[in-house]
Amino acid sequence: MKMTIPQRIARGLVYALLLIVFCGPFWGIVATAFTKNTVQPGQLVLWPSNPTFDHFIYAWTEVKIWIYLFNSLFVVAIATVLQTLVSALAAYALARKKFRGAAIVSLAIISTMMLPDEVIAIPLYLILHAELPLLHTSIYNTYAAMILPVVGWAFSVFLLTEFMKAIPRDLEDAARVDGANELQIFWRVVLPLVRPALGTATIFGFLMIWDQYLLPLIAVDDRNLYTIPVVLRSLRVDEVLQQNIFIAVTVIATVPCIVVYLLLQKQFNRGLMSGAVKG
Repeated sequence: MKMTIPQRIARGLVYALLLIVFCGPFWGIVATAFTKNTVQPGQLVLWPSNPTFDHFIYAWTEVKIWIYLFNSLFVVAIATVLQTLVSALAAYALARKKFRGAAIVSLAIISTMMLPDEVIAIPLYLILHAELPLLHTSIYNTYAAMILPVVGWAFSVFLLTEFMKAIPRDLEDAARVDGANELQIFWRVVLPLVRPALGTATIFGFLMIWDQYLLPLIAVDDRNLYTIPVVLRSLRVDEVLQQNIFIAVTVIATVPCIVVYLLLQKQFNRGLMSGAVKG
């Protein structure tokens, strides 16, 4: 049915309103970062006056944001890969295997989603400081202290489990007839079929790890190991630092998240659509 002119105008206005609501705040941040004049907290900037890259250069050279950016990227890259792999293996066991106590294990995993980070902060701090057997040292103040606690995530396990349950068992039986072992079935049969869910789990896992603030604060006290969220907090309370520079650092911190989403957007959308159809 062909749309009338008033309908087209109404649709255009709705699209414009949605664009302003969702993209307006981000545009204001970008405009503030490129504004040369000092911006006061709470001041709204719709267009950068005297655009300049000086704030980004200062953030890169003086604040040394590249150190904390590297720390965040290093931690999130390794942790996301390990988290996705561990979640996929756990989901495969829960969804495709029958064993006694499976329901209890699933309940225990899901129940961890109900615990706020503050509840496990002290136990986690004590574990990170505990000496490892044979090595006689702890992982405190290392990258491992920021990576290992987030390797297991209940949300990814739950998401992948629900997708794997929908895979017909005839595919596994056919693979076994062809001589495939469990690892081959998992890697060559199951994982390709849940690729959209893997994309969704990867994006959410990346964002969860990237936004970690309390964990790096507990796991390390060496400033050279700080991640972006911890540094942003310290810069936020710095009364000497200009607001424009802080906003420039914020813009730099959002770039990796946008890039990862754009790279996995297709798989993310497929995962959401598959979940909607499945539901």
